[in-house]
Amino acid sequence: MGRIIDGILQGVTFDPARWTGGEIEPDIIILHDTASRLGRGSAARYLKSNDRKVSVHFVIERDGTITQQVRTDRRANHAGTSTYHGRRNCNRFSIGIEMVNPGKMTRRSDDKAQAWFGQTFGIADHGIQEISTPEHGHGLWMPYTEAQIASVIDLCQALFNDIASLRDITTHWYVSPGRKVDPGPLFPLEQLRSIIFGRDEPRDVDAAVDTVLYSAGLEYVQTHTPGDTLNLRRWPSFNPNVIATIPHDTILPVLRRGVFAGRQWVCVLYGGREGWVLASYADPVTFKEASP
Repeated sequence: MGRIIDGILQGVTFDPARWTGGEIEPDIIILHDTASRLGRGSAARYLKSNDRKVSVHFVIERDGTITQQVRTDRRANHAGTSTYHGRRNCNRFSIGIEMVNPGKMTRRSDDKAQAWFGQTFGIADHGIQEISTPEHGHGLWMPYTEAQIASVIDLCQALFNDIASLRDITTHWYVSPGRKVDPGPLFPLEQLRSIIFGRDEPRDVDAAVDTVLYSAGLEYVQTHTPGDTLNLRRWPSFNPNVIATIPHDTILPVLRRGVFAGRQWVCVLYGGREGWVLASYADPVTFKEASP
């Protein structure tokens, strides 16, 4: 198992953190926002040594620079109170990656967004967007830089290549729902997963996925598989790409629809993951207003 990534992924600096725990065998990678100022090295210095006993394995700056602060076979204190598929205390089996980003912001004026620490950012200058999702709530969000996203992809690929026990990439908001909202909705989580875990789909299916219309979660379906579960698939095909199983009678928000290889598919959100199910097993749901 890799301990220090430098040499596997060139350009990573190792700067050990003060708060490092015992040995772990990581199963998952958890992505975070620093919710900090953007100055290069500012978040990394805090995470290296602080009185809150917080630490993380990797920090990725806005320019894509990567600093490793905890060995990958040692515990870092990055997830706090957390649960992943029934397993509590994710610090015991995860690698934490922090991306420098101010996190969720509020509107200060028509052209300014304000972070929790008081600093304001020009909305147009930083491409900040106002977005609401069930996982993040309502807020203003700063996009991640191309260099950051590229570094996250390279780092995750290096980690999965080097650490045989790794099996998933998830987020702080997924393991700590209702308590954390990072990373923000502008982070391309499913694109990252598709790159790391591989696309088994033909090119025409990939192209078709880009053309279907979004319904913005205004439509819902209910799974219909009595006595069985329904496969949630990364892409709309029967290739080996199942990412979860959904119980019978589960109500799900619809993100988009499409016809692939002559079959109707529905893209839904389940357990914080976006995926595809066969429309023939997903009945439309109509919510009726209660009588006065």
